[in-house]
Amino acid sequence: MRKLLNVVILLMLILTGCRLSQFGQHVEIEWVDFIKWNGKMYDGIYSGALADKTYLGEKLGEVKFKVADNVTDPEYKIRNGDAAFHEKGTQIFKIKGDPNLIAVKSASAINGYKIYFSRDDLVYKWQFQDMPIDKLHKIEIYQAYVPNAPKPIAEIKNPEQVSLFLQILKTSQASPNFQPNTVKGDPDYYHMVLYTGDPVAYMYDLHFDGNTYFWYPSEPSILSKDIQTFLPGD
Repeated sequence: MRKLLNVVILLMLILTGCRLSQFGQHVEIEWVDFIKWNGKMYDGIYSGALADKTYLGEKLGEVKFKVADNVTDPEYKIRNGDAAFHEKGTQIFKIKGDPNLIAVKSASAINGYKIYFSRDDLVYKWQFQDMPIDKLHKIEIYQAYVPNAPKPIAEIKNPEQVSLFLQILKTSQASPNFQPNTVKGDPDYYHMVLYTGDPVAYMYDLHFDGNTYFWYPSEPSILSKDIQTFLPGD
């Protein structure tokens, strides 16, 4: 499963797709989340968040052109300063201690910045199985998909509580065929942000469909209801 997942991720990072009509005419380009800077392609870290603004280094420059909604030619050649989804003028920063990471300001991102990695220099290393568990010292939970930035609702710093939360994640039960109950609407969505002292914190979604807590470390996995003790109001 992990090998298959890595292949899928690699394809997502390398390729952009375009939708064609039945007559071969171009309809829509589906861009991956990228920035091209200084001759290199950087891809968004979808399972990571900036751990702290103190990791920001010097400003590199600004996005010069947003391709989404502006480019309809599938033969378009990506240029330095292009970004898939960030507007022209969005500031780009170095990340201290890692020359293969950059950050851009984003009002919708946790801690205010979205992180990108150089696909030429790094393999994707922010899956749950990649996390250095022995370094985990803090967990934050955010209400996801709310207006503006995700809303922080819980912080876990006590070592025993951190260990308990981690154990709940580690003992989740893989359930590839699981389908959430949507009779009463979409599940509740949360972000779990796990801090290890590195510039990029590990971030994963937590879902609750009214009966079952679940997440996607690689495939749908059911979580113990004990996790509800960490959520306010539950």
